[in-house]
Amino acid sequence: MENIKDKLKNSHLHQFRAGRVGFFLLLFSFALGNGGRGGSAFAQSTNDAGLWTTFNIQKDLKKNVSVFLTEECRLRENFSRLNLFYTDLGVAVRPLKFLKISLAYRMIDKFLLDNTFSYRHRLMLDITVKKKAGQFSLSYRHRLQSEVRNIYSSADGSVPEWYSRNKFELKYDIDKPIRPYIAAEFRYQINDPRNVESDKTLHRQRYIVGLDYKKNDRDTFGFYYLIQNEFNVSAPENIYIVGLEYTLTL
Repeated sequence: MENIKDKLKNSHLHQFRAGRVGFFLLLFSFALGNGGRGGSAFAQSTNDAGLWTTFNIQKDLKKNVSVFLTEECRLRENFSRLNLFYTDLGVAVRPLKFLKISLAYRMIDKFLLDNTFSYRHRLMLDITVKKKAGQFSLSYRHRLQSEVRNIYSSADGSVPEWYSRNKFELKYDIDKPIRPYIAAEFRYQINDPRNVESDKTLHRQRYIVGLDYKKNDRDTFGFYYLIQNEFNVSAPENIYIVGLEYTLTL
């Protein structure tokens, strides 16, 4: 009798998990098919493809505190033109097992169409919560970011722009070094002095499918494909990104 109850319990648990994952995948596929449609009252979207390559270094200082350094290079115009470089430097703490809080500074060198650079400075506060259920882990990250740009060459360069970014990720932990995942991120513009027409609106969404390969405790490689749609902005753009990552854990 106990075995029958256990089998029924496990069966319902597997159905619940499968249903939850199926719902997430359905939502993901729907968003991919409808991203940006009907949301823009501005111009027709343009399309582009690019490559993002990322190098991460992270170091645990003690049990619940770590520091990290990230370097990224992005190409655009169908992989033919430099878009930007950025450097992140930050610290992360884990006050609880399911909670991570990080604060980072980003220095950005944005390459412009006139072959000059725009220098930008960003602060990011991330709060991430994670829930594990069997071989699946679901996480939510809220990022509050503020950025200034061209401080010495623009009249409003020192006025910060503010965004709220919300990212959902579902990862499958199989008994192998490869961990596939899907993710979605939605950006809300709180205030931007350079794009006031988009204030107080959602105006960008990203959908990602990828996998991480953990070679050992030090080396992790990542590959992903990202689709980004813009709407409620004056010049919306859809971009299709191939991403390559390497993380060194010290």
